[in-house]
Amino acid sequence: MKAHLPEFAQRLIRWHRRHGRHDLPWQNTTDPYRVWLSEIMLQQTQVATVIPYYLRFLEHFPTLADLATAPVEEIMALWSGLGYYARARNLHAAAGAVMAEHHGAFPRDAAQIAQLPGIGRSTANSIATFCFGAHAPILDGNVKRVLCRAFGIEGFPGSSAVEKRLWALAEELMPKRHGPIHNQAQMDLGAMVCTRGKPRCEACPLDDICVARATGRIGELPQAKPRREIPQRHATLLVLLHDNRVLLETRPPAGIWGGLLSLPELPAGAEAQQWAERRCACRVIAVSPAPTLVHAFSHFRLHIMPLRMQVVPLLRAMEANQQWLALDALAAAALPAPVRRILEQAVSVERVRQDE
Repeated sequence: MKAHLPEFAQRLIRWHRRHGRHDLPWQNTTDPYRVWLSEIMLQQTQVATVIPYYLRFLEHFPTLADLATAPVEEIMALWSGLGYYARARNLHAAAGAVMAEHHGAFPRDAAQIAQLPGIGRSTANSIATFCFGAHAPILDGNVKRVLCRAFGIEGFPGSSAVEKRLWALAEELMPKRHGPIHNQAQMDLGAMVCTRGKPRCEACPLDDICVARATGRIGELPQAKPRREIPQRHATLLVLLHDNRVLLETRPPAGIWGGLLSLPELPAGAEAQQWAERRCACRVIAVSPAPTLVHAFSHFRLHIMPLRMQVVPLLRAMEANQQWLALDALAAAALPAPVRRILEQAVSVERVRQDE
């Protein structure tokens, strides 16, 4: 392995100049706000999905100061559908920290960057490298896959022991010159060639020095996370409709869909109509079940049973976190993806009902 260390970086840099990605919206800039925003959005999310969100985000918040002073509800609304919503809350918190603790100037040192909410070592190193010329390796999912295959690293890369070994290797591979190109090349190779499924080994600049290819273990490396049974959870969400409006609740800041608008969730064992009338200040006049929807989170699967109710609001106060929202305003609302799907179906049914 040692014999190939200098050659690894040289090959990647040459490959990237000809075949790498050079025109992504967050490239060709040293603005730490734009690079940071892209790094956070790209966590657990593919480039094609991120691009429209990234461009729309910058239209609304062109500077870090704009992001820091915006209400978090606006940020969550723009993030709606991108998933992993803690990223959006941390983004807002980090922007506030930069304004308050660094006088609005993004910190240049990777260790300081890593102290901001939602920023880990790899993301901090990436920002420091691309924006401030730091000599710092990165270790995102794509890079882990490339290193595990190229150097035959055994074990699940998310485990602390294997990750420690990968960080040491990444440090050793970091070239003295062209650090930003080297880091970008590793990410691009993992995303474009050394993919999780169906890697294009014939197009890889490391094909003849790759341990996984030489030993026939491309499909085995990196090793998958040890399998465990995925917990199954169930929830009943109430779709309360009146006069082309739907009742929504703001979720608590912590937990799933934190800070987003959602549908009232029926407590286990509660009778739906009685609970809705008591909790939501309404009178139920019709009830109809809707198809169950299954949504996969990172650690469990949620089986959602929507229950549609035609209601008449009563002249008494609702809960502080509740609001009636017009159905034609749903597109701009900060809704989790499965709740949006439930409401889109409910809107279609409601239009059919009204046309009858």
